[in-house]
Amino acid sequence: MTRIDIGRLALVLCLSAAVLTACGRKGDLERPGVQPVYKTINGKKVEQVDDKPFLLDPLL
Repeated sequence: MTRIDIGRLALVLCLSAAVLTACGRKGDLERPGVQPVYKTINGKKVEQVDDKPFLLDPLL
């Protein structure tokens, strides 16, 4: 393997690692073991969305 091939391989591995680490769910940060805080708008509770497992959750 030449230097260019090694460089390309390293680039592909770094990009794939960056893509896999960016996968996840966006949401409010919660401390472990604490009951979730419900948001309110004008004194009314906002309904929480059901937690559906994401395809890559086992990898995280």
